[in-house]
Amino acid sequence: MRPQGQWLYRQGAVCQVAGMSARFFGETRVTGRSSFDPRLYLIIGSEAVAGRPLDAVAAAAVAGGVTLVQLREKSASDQDMANLARCLRAVLSPHGVPLIINDRIDVALASGAAGVHLGIDDSPAAAARERLGPEAIIGVSAGTPEEAALVDPRLVDYVGSGSVYPTGTKSDAGAAIGLDGLARLRALLPLPMVAIGGIGADTAEAVARVGVEGIAVVSAICSAADPEAAAAGLRAAVERGLAASVRTPGRH
Repeated sequence: MRPQGQWLYRQGAVCQVAGMSARFFGETRVTGRSSFDPRLYLIIGSEAVAGRPLDAVAAAAVAGGVTLVQLREKSASDQDMANLARCLRAVLSPHGVPLIINDRIDVALASGAAGVHLGIDDSPAAAARERLGPEAIIGVSAGTPEEAALVDPRLVDYVGSGSVYPTGTKSDAGAAIGLDGLARLRALLPLPMVAIGGIGADTAEAVARVGVEGIAVVSAICSAADPEAAAAGLRAAVERGLAASVRTPGRH
């Protein structure tokens, strides 16, 4: 029995909740699609945090400058994932940081998350928009010009790029597209773009200079001994890159 609060054990993940109150389970969504900030986007899951509590890692990351969080749990049940999502929301909501759910629309609805991120083989954006409503944040992945051509800006709020650098955190990420490939994708889409894949403190500034609106990371924060310090270093690098990037008029 831990005096600090209850613990949720799900699929090897641990989430500490200080006083699981009605407020914790009954909050409304933290933000709408018009106000989200994708500059430093953390993708978090039980396999990434090396047994540490998800909420503790997320809280440290937000303290370091993370602006958006996605929960990705490929093997958890919908109920277990919804429990973890509620736990994360209890940490993120007071800071105005939205929680996005990877793939599962039902989990987003059950947990009151701000939206979903959909891969190429996941549910269509139209279905997500219909079920989650006009204020939900919906992101999709696009790693090639052909995939970018399928993105409907009327339904989607942001696009996650294909893997910029080689990465081991996502088995189906595809071949790395490099900065040149990222620039080509950026030119094709009128939506905010978040670059993902193998990005660390040493490459974040160069990636942000391409003209994306932010970067997404997994291990660069989740595997760090000090997630807050890692997030702070990434945020500083992103801000330098964004300040030096050339923006296209009319883009978000």
